[in-house]
Amino acid sequence: MSERKLATVRRVAVVDPIPGADAIDVATVTGWKVVIKKGEFRSGDLAVYCEIDSFLQVRPEYEFLRKSSFRKMGGLEGFRLKTVRLRGQVSQGLLLPAPPDAAEGDDVTELLGIVKWDPPLPASLGGRVRGPWPRVPKTDEERIQNIPEILGSDLTFYVTEKLDGSSATYVIDRDDFFVCSRNLNLAEDPENTFWQVARERGLEERMRAHGGNFAIQGELIGPGVQGNRYKLPKVEVRLFAAYELDRADYLDWDALSALAAELGVGTVPLVRRGARLADFPSVEHLLADADGPSAIGGSPREGLVWRAEGTGQKIGFKAISNAFLLATDS
Repeated sequence: MSERKLATVRRVAVVDPIPGADAIDVATVTGWKVVIKKGEFRSGDLAVYCEIDSFLQVRPEYEFLRKSSFRKMGGLEGFRLKTVRLRGQVSQGLLLPAPPDAAEGDDVTELLGIVKWDPPLPASLGGRVRGPWPRVPKTDEERIQNIPEILGSDLTFYVTEKLDGSSATYVIDRDDFFVCSRNLNLAEDPENTFWQVARERGLEERMRAHGGNFAIQGELIGPGVQGNRYKLPKVEVRLFAAYELDRADYLDWDALSALAAELGVGTVPLVRRGARLADFPSVEHLLADADGPSAIGGSPREGLVWRAEGTGQKIGFKAISNAFLLATDS
């Protein structure tokens, strides 16, 4: 999977006033809303859009962010972009002038020295790298704000809750069993939470008994993971995908649910089946729909994930709740 494009050249769709605000406006860039200085950009301008969770280097032009956004990540100092509310308007990201000769769609993440904000993991979620990533895609659906054109799709979707955990992938590939965090193929370690779940649940044995070369992917939730938002007594994995390696295809929801039951694990909560985007005419409607309580424990949910029904449909996206981001970003 390619690295996330944190800073891209995009066209400003429209600039609107903010009621009661004399010095700032709100710009719409694809599906994102960004507060800007009044007169800084106009509709149709090219600009660099930096997404939330971008970590910007300490440079004079970013010093205006110091009071709200200065952070340390490992040995780096910089400014983390997050969801904020300014004069009642939700703002996500930062707009910067486009470099000379920039073209719409250019990825300027590396040029600007921007990296993704990744706070340090607890030792139990880290680990030693065993080797290269196995032959399974890393799943990370695009945010709806980056692909608003999907609103015209006539596909049918199933919608699940996005859990605020730590992504886990377990793979059987011929004679090998792999345990992976979001980005690492992990060497076995009895102190590692990903491996503890695998051994406690007997995942290798159960997956081998199922037969075939396949991967299961889910969220680890519970003690030691994201502050145990769901107040669980022990760590568990909730599946959101299963992938058949030789066929290079994902299972549909019904097959995934049956596989989870066979393996003795749960799935992420199902919110609805047969969902159509025609019922959600704008990005704002989808984001509002993402608000609500979690099906696990009732805390505010992180958001929703939409995936097209049926195998062979790899179309999907996530709608992250702005209410969740405003309450939890720090």
